[in-house]
Amino acid sequence: MLFSEHNMINRRGPQGSIEVICGSMFSGKTEELIRRLKRAQIAKLQVEIFKPIVDTRYANAEVVSHDMNSIPSTAVETSTTILLLGTQAQVVGIDEAQFFDDHLPEVCNTLANKGIRVIVAGLDMDFKGRPFGPVPDLMAIAEHVTKVHAVCVCCGAPATYSYRKTAVENKVLIGEKESYEPRCRNCYYQLLV
Repeated sequence: MLFSEHNMINRRGPQGSIEVICGSMFSGKTEELIRRLKRAQIAKLQVEIFKPIVDTRYANAEVVSHDMNSIPSTAVETSTTILLLGTQAQVVGIDEAQFFDDHLPEVCNTLANKGIRVIVAGLDMDFKGRPFGPVPDLMAIAEHVTKVHAVCVCCGAPATYSYRKTAVENKVLIGEKESYEPRCRNCYYQLLV
């Protein structure tokens, strides 16, 4: 393991954990992350929040939901930076987890094993309906997984897919409503046929 000396479980003190909030675009993942982090701040816990440096849609130094709710954050290039900056916190929040490197699950494990509550939000599937980045691995090791749903823009059913409206084939295309819309399984696959 990359961080084996840090992975020793904290047998005294607070119990650490990993919570994952996942779903499609426009499902409220970031909104739920912000809600949980603000509650931790109300409880006067030491909170640190991180997002990938590539996410510059709304602000460089804030996590911002589509509804424009926000919370201050630190943009980082790699998940190992979170390990360096987040070890003094009682709660660590991570947004847009799908854009982080493959070390993110190990970083989250290390933090949780030190007694830190880690709350992670991210897309569980890419625009092709395939598992996205480190999020599926995080879901496997998390104590709590919350899958949130958007509303399908075609039929109004619960949406779990992020349909890309542009012809760009890159796996990562940071965008908003101009590039993506939420779709249910039926409407997503009907449009692909």
